[in-house]
Amino acid sequence: MNQLKSRSMKIIIYSFFIVLLDQVSKFLMLSILGFERSKNIIPNLLNFTLVKNKGAAFSLFSNSTNILTIISMIATLILIIIILKFPPKSFWNFTGVTYLLGGTVGNGIDRLFKGYVLDFFELVPINFPIFNVADISINLAILCFLIDILKTKDKSTPKYSKK
Repeated sequence: MNQLKSRSMKIIIYSFFIVLLDQVSKFLMLSILGFERSKNIIPNLLNFTLVKNKGAAFSLFSNSTNILTIISMIATLILIIIILKFPPKSFWNFTGVTYLLGGTVGNGIDRLFKGYVLDFFELVPINFPIFNVADISINLAILCFLIDILKTKDKSTPKYSKK
């Protein structure tokens, strides 16, 4: 039982560091760059361009900040309850839940206190939405869950031997 509590606390602590990285990076971009300006970081690849995103991923549900804030808070509470009651057993699930909680809280803090999410990573060569550390974290969570599903499926698939 102690091991389960320890695993749950590790997820919450690691998620806190993701939130910290997300919030510090947004603060630095706002302080150094400000809005309406762009700074080329890697030529023909990456700019820092600070924007206010009042929607969700890919600016879906723009101007629905109140609903998105409530959804973010509910998702955070559900994730914490799941983490405390059913700590993940596999590495990939543990990592995915950690990234998901960190990303959800990071963007949730922006919505709650600012009314929008700060995004600043702009991929220059493609027409892709501008994103932030919390967005990266959420996408890494999805990747971890997919890997976990594939690894679990591999273990449950019977191995046939040639005769």
